[in-house]
Amino acid sequence: MEIRLVNIGFGNMVAAQRIVAIVSPESAPIKRIITEARGDGSLIDATCGRRTRAVLITDSEHIILSAVQPETVANRLLARSGSEGLGEDEGES
Repeated sequence: MEIRLVNIGFGNMVAAQRIVAIVSPESAPIKRIITEARGDGSLIDATCGRRTRAVLITDSEHIILSAVQPETVANRLLARSGSEGLGEDEGES
């Protein structure tokens, strides 16, 4: 099996196959998930000191913080894997 990596900003990479969701950090449930992950040691902060703009949830229940917009991460993921499973207009308001 080939491991595909997705750039999540500032030279940080994540295995594309492990990503379950890419969400915005503004909602209360996501803030709660971040706080709980920080407490139990499953939080990975890849923001390099910048503002968190995207939260990646993995199949291993790790939470990854990124300073790149969720749409940008999703586009990078789609560019690497083709358009399987995601529509182009998802995530747009």
